[in-house]
Amino acid sequence: MVDAAQLRLVVVGHVDHGKSTLIGRLLHDTGSLPDGKAEEVRAISARRGMPVEWSFVLDALQAERDQAITIDTTRLWFRTARRSCVIIDAPGHREFLRNMISGAAEADAAILVVDAQEGMREQTRRHAYLLHLLGITQVVVVVNKMDACGFSEARFREVGSAATGYLARIGLHPVAVIPIVARDGDNLGQASGRMPWYGGPSLLESLDGLLVAAPDSTRPLRLPIQDVYKFDERRILVGRVEAGRLRVGDSLLFSPSNRSARVATIESWGPGNAPLEAGAGDSVGFTLDEPVFVERGDVASHHDQAPKLSPLFRCHLFWLSDRPLVPGRSLRLKLATDEARVSVETVERVVDTETLEPVDRTEVRRNDMATVVLRCRELLSLDPHAESPATGRCALIDGFDTVAGGVIDLVGFPDQRPTVQRRSSDLYMVEHLLSAEARAARNGHAGAVIWLTGLSGAGKSTLAMQVERELFARGYAIYVLDGDNVRRGLNADLGFAPEDRAENIRRVGEVAALFADAGVVVITAFISPYRADRERARAAAAGCFHEVYVRADLATCERRDPKGLYQRARSGAVAEFTGISAPYEEPEDPELLVDTAENSLEACVAAVVRYVVERTAISAG
Repeated sequence: MVDAAQLRLVVVGHVDHGKSTLIGRLLHDTGSLPDGKAEEVRAISARRGMPVEWSFVLDALQAERDQAITIDTTRLWFRTARRSCVIIDAPGHREFLRNMISGAAEADAAILVVDAQEGMREQTRRHAYLLHLLGITQVVVVVNKMDACGFSEARFREVGSAATGYLARIGLHPVAVIPIVARDGDNLGQASGRMPWYGGPSLLESLDGLLVAAPDSTRPLRLPIQDVYKFDERRILVGRVEAGRLRVGDSLLFSPSNRSARVATIESWGPGNAPLEAGAGDSVGFTLDEPVFVERGDVASHHDQAPKLSPLFRCHLFWLSDRPLVPGRSLRLKLATDEARVSVETVERVVDTETLEPVDRTEVRRNDMATVVLRCRELLSLDPHAESPATGRCALIDGFDTVAGGVIDLVGFPDQRPTVQRRSSDLYMVEHLLSAEARAARNGHAGAVIWLTGLSGAGKSTLAMQVERELFARGYAIYVLDGDNVRRGLNADLGFAPEDRAENIRRVGEVAALFADAGVVVITAFISPYRADRERARAAAAGCFHEVYVRADLATCERRDPKGLYQRARSGAVAEFTGISAPYEEPEDPELLVDTAENSLEACVAAVVRYVVERTAISAG
């Protein structure tokens, strides 16, 4: 009896290692070929004076037969003893890796084909790494063309060991390693008499033991909006449900705009009653109970399981362009139905797929695997690929060319949605009876937020306390906010998860703005690694915010390490530590820069004091 859960397979491997032959023979042995196709293949092979070549089954184009290179992604169905399977035949030639990325991204498992004589080649390793990159964990390795090495058990063990060892180094563990002769069907459906030393499962038996991913309908709702149509008085939103279920009456949250409305109707284009719900894979049109502004690229979700909002994210990508990818380069990001301009913030890691070792360079070259941090000027609706495969993939476009495919990683990046939500609506501003000028006249200076930012160990707190003492001696109303004094009280409820850190900085920015409004000069000393957080603090204290970049290179900060945090981060005891395992975004245009690695503490204090005195003088204010 065939199980209902269909298994989606991708077949990968180096060119000429026998992928197409394997698929053709597999379809023949499972009775899945159309009538007359087997006879056609035998006739073509006979005319060419060669043994039956099952790869001709897949040849949709004459060019493929002439060149013996698969150039497209093909989908073919067959049945095992337990289930229905669909093969996503991904091309092996390196010029067509774009198709492999799109094919493998949908698969539950992979068959990795390795030639018994040639063993693991560069392209084989690259394909295996792509499987790892795309989150495919179930892999069956088949060592093909065993007849070419005399059915040698020793050679099988050697090639199988090399394949298993490579996969293990990238975190993949094959469920089986099977010696086969794809052309003749050895060990595909049943045991081969020509390899009596092999006592493991056949390929079809191995496939029956693989797991099928949970249906996308069980995941949180994700419905990227494709377009908005106007019929009569109705505005119909259309898109494809990528995951989850959509029901009439659902309250939807649209990201990144953060607008909400309920589903009034799900439209029907055919006869019969309009549906009341839709699931993953359905293309739908629906209307809302309120005329909220929604546009192409927005993602509809339920409120309690929404995507994250961030202008910054990490991308594990495969680079396809001849022009290297370098920090600062601007590209177009394709994310579901949304498109946005992004720039490369940093290249964190480039991997040699042969050795799996990091490459010591910050440019990404053709066919490189790399981890980069990308930045957008506005908030993006983002899902980690591990949590939402359908919306956790992205592509990078240069002009009209797709230059990279990748998956999204948000580890260490806070969800910025809480910072754009206002939970209270019945708010009424109360005007103070004292003006800023009156407060400045009483204090002898204007209020200001002096925002010190920099790496841990750069000297922010030391500098802040010295400046506070110096300005207090001059009669200033001044106070320092730093991590210790706010986390003991105001932010005692916050931990150190990325979202908590973002909320910590948001609260500090709001409190600092109140200090400045009261006419006080307040100095904040926080790493505040993200520009978006600092810009939010600037907006809160509009007109009196001053960003001071306390700069010190990473080596200097590690050498100082006043709290031993760098040492703990290097040992893995502190996760997502800024500068080591989490990014720090340097200010692009700070009002003041002080370099504590190049200058003495006294000189840095004098520079900050001089700046504050000049900028808060009553005439300047």
